[in-house]
Amino acid sequence: MINKLSKIVFAILAVMVLIGCKNTKQKLQEYVVTYNNTIAPGFRAENVTLTTARGYINDNKIELRFETDLKQSEAKKAAVSVAFARMRQSMIKKDQIPTELIAEGVEFHLYYLADDNTVLNREVLTKESLQYLK
Repeated sequence: MINKLSKIVFAILAVMVLIGCKNTKQKLQEYVVTYNNTIAPGFRAENVTLTTARGYINDNKIELRFETDLKQSEAKKAAVSVAFARMRQSMIKKDQIPTELIAEGVEFHLYYLADDNTVLNREVLTKESLQYLK
């Protein structure tokens, strides 16, 4: 009787463990939904007017877009790179860009856009690049 009971308990625990484990693609989808519904509406950064996330499951990639009120110009690009780097670091510290996903192979493509949606600055966060940012 105890042997049967222990087998049943073990089977239930095994099923719960399998259900509780999420793969990288599920985490990627969950992150994008959470970002767009929770982080983006309250996001505050210098010159940023809107931010959105888009996930690409087959490419193991997440795009974060930061729309700004800045005009596109070569002079702005140099100044923006410093602000963009600070914002990225702050987001990593606050776990708004989860290093766990990057460690699992998800690439984060960050785009800092001018008011006409042209790219002011762009960066790709990978396992390798994250080592140099810490």
